[in-house]
Amino acid sequence: MATNPASESRRSARTADEVNEEIRALWLRCGGRLSTEQRREYQRLVTEWATAEAESHGSPTRAA
Repeated sequence: MATNPASESRRSARTADEVNEEIRALWLRCGGRLSTEQRREYQRLVTEWATAEAESHGSPTRAA
């Protein structure tokens, strides 16, 4: 699924807590076993969470 820049900026505007809730919901939906697509979504969410967490603490984020 392709993402567009507008939706990316909306997602990154969420708090770490909001993203964490989505991560928890993903794990609950999949019963603890991620499909390939769910794993991609999980990785995207963890990256978004880390960015939001760093921004909430005033830390600059670094590209991997």
